[in-house]
Amino acid sequence: MDDKDGIKLEEKPKYNAVPINDQEYDDDYDPHQHRQVDKPTTNMETLVHILKGALGTGILAMPEAFKNSGYVNGIISTLLIGALCVYCLQILIRSQYILCKRHRVPILTYPESMKLALQEGPHFLRWLANPSTWIVDGFLILYQFGICCVYIVFVATNVKQIVDAYLVTLDVKVHIVILILPFTLIFLIRNLKLLAPFSQFGNIITFVALGMICYYLFQDMPSIDERTMVASAGTYPLYFGTVLFALQAVGVMISLENNMQNPKKFNGWLGVLSIGIAIVTILYVIIGFFGYLKYGDAALGSVTLNIPQDQVLAVIIKALFSVAVYFSYALQGYVPVEIIWKNYIQKKHPDIKHPVVCEYGVRVVVVIVTFLLAVLIPRLGLFISLFGALCLSMLGLLFPAVMEICVLYPNNYGKFNYVIIKCVVIMIIGVIGFCSGTYTSVRDIILSFQ
Repeated sequence: MDDKDGIKLEEKPKYNAVPINDQEYDDDYDPHQHRQVDKPTTNMETLVHILKGALGTGILAMPEAFKNSGYVNGIISTLLIGALCVYCLQILIRSQYILCKRHRVPILTYPESMKLALQEGPHFLRWLANPSTWIVDGFLILYQFGICCVYIVFVATNVKQIVDAYLVTLDVKVHIVILILPFTLIFLIRNLKLLAPFSQFGNIITFVALGMICYYLFQDMPSIDERTMVASAGTYPLYFGTVLFALQAVGVMISLENNMQNPKKFNGWLGVLSIGIAIVTILYVIIGFFGYLKYGDAALGSVTLNIPQDQVLAVIIKALFSVAVYFSYALQGYVPVEIIWKNYIQKKHPDIKHPVVCEYGVRVVVVIVTFLLAVLIPRLGLFISLFGALCLSMLGLLFPAVMEICVLYPNNYGKFNYVIIKCVVIMIIGVIGFCSGTYTSVRDIILSFQ
């Protein structure tokens, strides 16, 4: 079977029931065994990438997130959102596996999976099948571009503080321009296997720098009575967007699973994904709670901006985090390049000459575009909340729930149709987060110019 958009699938009778795990299938086709990855990553390398992808600017924004939620609300909500993020990613990956097995293909991208699910789901949703490819790709590219822009601004802002204190005062835009060359060089690394050592080094730097930050956080700590347990409901959407931005790196997680040597170890409650996100969530709670306890309403979009500028230890911390986030840029940028290059350029021009050179060209263009956008980003914390609410409420919550409903259609929703009830609740959370978080972030960005 060959559909209009070029997704090639073997003719395969549809199952009357869609089981939850692959052991329940009569068909012995296992998509994982038919994947062909040039340089697959091991379980440990994948875990390293998860930690590196999640321990970026998001964890440094958690004190400000707790300011917008209150410390009790922040602790409980972060743990719940972490569990929800893992569960929704598991839904997404499991649904993709079911579709691959049903259609006897080794791998499907997120947009392809969404399209196939909608084609086979409830009739009133099927008209969304074709536009869903563009919608999912659009959100993925926008989000990953947003992350890359935030990373650039983060590095440039911290470098500016160091240079201002010891050398000469320059506009942050000048630092952004200077950083184009080093960011371009690391972005020319084309596969995840080669990025693994950089991610490992970045993780080591991050943990060392987090330990150093704790030195500042635990000094002269004020009484907890001076901090708010539950903040105003009006600021909670900013918290929600920040935490989603930090935890729900959908595009990266799917790419990591697709490139694993043993992808069966990725999913499940004791899988690589769950372990990685559990570690990250606990670290987010620690930094968020103690960062808010230390700085209160003065907490900024990155806790590195709160620590003193004129102390050697503070300079080292900012330098270490800047290097770690610099390494993360290549991992986050991997997703939009993969989408643009493989899904659009290669698919439409399969006989393109010098494909490696052309891919390098795409990578250079992506770097330039993210740097141009970074110049326009005025507020680090607000843009973190905006991209989290705008993109990840859809990619990480709403779309996986819709996909599961479609994949399990028509008669596999469990007792009392609990799957539909569960997915509808997730969809409602996603829509509320999308609307409230986007509105609040855009409103505060506009107000910041006044």
